[in-house]
Formats: sequence, C-alpha cells, structure tokens
Amino acid sequence: MRGFRPFFLAASLFAIFTMAMWLGVYRFGLQLQLDGLSMFQWHAHEMIYGYSMAIVAGFLLTAAWNWTGEKTAAGASLAWVFAPWVIARLLMAPGTPYLVYAAAADLVFLLATGFAICRPIIKARQKRQIPVLLILSLLLLSNLAFYLGAAGLLESGVHLGIYGGLYIVLGLVLFMGRRVIPFFTQRGVGYEVELKNARWNDIATYIFYPLFLVCELAFPQSIAGALLAAALLVSNSIRVNGWHTLGIWQKPLLWGLFASFIMINLGFLLRALSPLTTLPDYIHVHAFAVGGIGIVTVSMMARVTLGHTGRNVHQAPPVMTLLLFCMVLTTAVRVFFPLVDPYNYQFWITVAGVLWMVSFTLFSIVFIPMLVGPRVDNKP
Repeated sequence: MRGFRPFFLAASLFAIFTMAMWLGVYRFGLQLQLDGLSMFQWHAHEMIYGYSMAIVAGFLLTAAWNWTGEKTAAGASLAWVFAPWVIARLLMAPGTPYLVYAAAADLVFLLATGFAICRPIIKARQKRQIPVLLILSLLLLSNLAFYLGAAGLLESGVHLGIYGGLYIVLGLVLFMGRRVIPFFTQRGVGYEVELKNARWNDIATYIFYPLFLVCELAFPQSIAGALLAAALLVSNSIRVNGWHTLGIWQKPLLWGLFASFIMINLGFLLRALSPLTTLPDYIHVHAFAVGGIGIVTVSMMARVTLGHTGRNVHQAPPVMTLLLFCMVLTTAVRVFFPLVDPYNYQFWITVAGVLWMVSFTLFSIVFIPMLVGPRVDNKP
C-alpha cells in the first residue's frame, strides 16, 4: 500500500468533519475547551496541519517513491507514519485539553514523514529534491512554534505557526506546480503544444516568495509585504499565461490546477491592494487557503488516485467538473460575498463551509472506493 491511500482517504473525510466542527463552533454554539487559543486559531491549525499536511504526506510519500525507485513507507512502516497523524487529530478535536499529547503526536508525524521521504532521496542522491526536505523541516518548526505559543512558552508562536504553515504549504504548491502543471498539460490536452517557462521567472519566484513569507510573519500587513505580493502577482501571472492553452478547459484535472494558480494570484492581488483599500485585513488568506491550496489539493488527490490505481488520468470521472465548480464557488462565497453583503457575514461563511463539505462529500463518494480497492490493472 502506497502512502496516498490512507492519507487521501483520511484527508477527504477530515475535510468534512473538521468543517462541520468549525461551523458548529462558529455558527451554532458548539463549545470547545480552548485555553490559550481562539476558535479561529484552532480552526486554522487543523486545516493546515491536519487537512493540508495529510495530503502533503500522501503526495510526497508516493512521489518520492516514483522519483527514486526506492520505497518510502509501506505496510507497517506506513502505519507508523499515519497513526500519529490520526492520534493528533483525535486529541485536537475537543480543543486543547490534551494539547501536550497532541503536540507530541503531531511532531512525531512530521518527523516520521520527513524520515520516510528523506531516506530514499538521500539514498538515490537526488539533490533536486532537497527543497522538498527543507520545506518539510520548516513545517515541523512552524508546528512546533504553534504548540509552544499555545502553551504560553513562545510569544507570537501561534501566529508564526499558523501563518508560517500556510505560507510554507503555499510555497510547496508553487514549487511543485512549476514542475508538474506544464508536464501534465503537455501530456493531457491531446495535441502538441509548447509551453513557456522563463528562467528569470523561476529566479524571481525563488527570491520574492521567501522574502514575502518572512515579511508576512515578521511585519504583517506591511507596505513591503504588499509590494512583494505585487511582484509575485506579476511573476505568477506571466507564468500562468505561458502555461495556458485552450485544451485545458476540456479537462477538469487540468483546469482545476490552473484555477488554483489563478486563486493564488487573486490572493496576491488582494494583498497588494490592502494598503490602498479598506478591505478587511487577511482577506487574501482565504483566497490562498480555500482557492489556492483547497482546489489544488483536491485536484491532485483525484489525479494521483486515478493514476496509481491503474485508471486513466486523462479521463476524469464526470463528477469532477461539479466538484471543482463547487470549490471555485466556495472560494468566491468565502472571499467576496461577505464584502458585498457584510450584514450577512456569518451566513456567507456558513454557505462557504457547506459548499466545502459538499465538494469533499462528492470526492469521497467517488474516490474512496478507489482508495480502498485494488488497482484495476491488477498491478501491485
């Protein structure tokens, strides 16, 4: 069993469960024991280190196996990686009564994931994958900062953990998207196409994005952060334009990836405009989180599941169009509708949450049978 199976299955169900929990807390008065955390911080942590990290782990455990030809984790060793994630989520579900134990399980999960991915990469001497190991190390440190902050041991630790985790995962999306989206597009549209990838654009992203991340953590809502967001908006817009070809709009698993990058650009735009407007602080965060990370993760889960269960990645199940449309609509409702109709803010947050759950319910109905079943081509 490869890593994508348990982690994608768990992530799809957790996406529904944790959003239902959040709506219960936010809208319907469900009480959690939260010492040292706000309900918003609890929600953010579980979406980043619960949902997103499950998909990161499942994807990288599978990808590293393909990159190197060496096993990452399977069978009992995979259980040792997966179990701490499950334990941490169960311990965080009621709030913070078991914070110390949740922290231990969460950090063990990240360490185990890093080791399982690091070992084959080092064995195969694939220096090209070193940035992936760096990103995992930063996620471990960010989550540690969160727990230290929640325990009152590190000033601003919760802020560093939440926003550090968000922007590190977003950086991983940009990094891996640069690798796979042009490749998937060229192979998936059904005709020959030459896509543009400028070296200067890669260099600009590798310089500006780390600076943006540091600036947002150290100087939130600063002018410098807005300027860096503007630079990234220009750079990423040129990149996405160079990847575009009309054939993607016939393939949900391709246009979903493009939609996620467009939503990331929307986030950069909103952040760049923030000093010039009266937009609420951090409105860009949900463009990044729901639109950027949410859409790309569900698209990649679908593609990896199809490919690694012996199915045709160029022929997505019909439900994918509806599913991805729901995710795009979720982003629009979460980001824009409260701006247009602020008097019904809570209502629109609830609608966005319900749309999120509908999306992942559709995903679960179609893809969980694939995740628990054998490959259709009878390969191991």
